[in-house]
Amino acid sequence: MNDAKLLTLHCLAERTGLPVAWLKREADAGRLPCIRAGRMRMFDLAAVLKALAERQESGVSRDS
Repeated sequence: MNDAKLLTLHCLAERTGLPVAWLKREADAGRLPCIRAGRMRMFDLAAVLKALAERQESGVSRDS
């Protein structure tokens, strides 16, 4: 991740339009990049968008 501003889980959900619960599950499973600080997860929006685009290109569904 670069020096870009990191987003909380709820801010990421607002920016992407994706459900908080789904983002949390994907981050906990290691399918979305995040930085963990205790129970808090912080996200680099560019890294998350890149990971989602790569999943879409590979044919992995959002529900996986």
